[in-house]
Amino acid sequence: MKTANLILASGSPRRIEMMKQKGYHPAILPAEIEETLPFPMNGETSVMYLACRKALWTESALTDAQKESAPVIIAADTIVYKDRIIGKPADEKEAFETLSLLRNNWHYVITGVCLLQAGQPLRRLFYERTKVYFRDYTEAELSSYVKTAEPYDKAGGYAIQGTFGQYVDHIEGDYENVIGFPWSRIEKELERF
Repeated sequence: MKTANLILASGSPRRIEMMKQKGYHPAILPAEIEETLPFPMNGETSVMYLACRKALWTESALTDAQKESAPVIIAADTIVYKDRIIGKPADEKEAFETLSLLRNNWHYVITGVCLLQAGQPLRRLFYERTKVYFRDYTEAELSSYVKTAEPYDKAGGYAIQGTFGQYVDHIEGDYENVIGFPWSRIEKELERF
């Protein structure tokens, strides 16, 4: 499958880098959708819904020539969930509030993935959920962190592989899912194409 025609419907540097590390070099065509829900959904349903919308948008953006080669499109959406869906913080105040909620506590990272082959009926849709435990951290540590650029393009305001990863006590589940791309499951599903 590594030589197959793949399109990643994401501009996420973490997802792009992970695919390259695994030996895949997909075309990159980020989906241009509003990440809104038509009605209230639970975390698992919401990420699968948005991943599907991203994949379908990317499929619709392909040229006829691109569609003829029947590429497999990979789209994903990740949220943090702790009593409610937590997305990417918009500003320093929201990042501080979010990470205060998660301090010395657990939360879920849920990623929905949609794989589809352009012009073909075959689609694979699934989610992965990982439980993440944060240790305690001080308000000073948190204040210092939210002043950096790191929290603002990540669900929950942190990246496990980034600076804030030092506050993760442990996880239950797939580490790569916490990064936002549950690769081992994606690779298994790609074998179906």
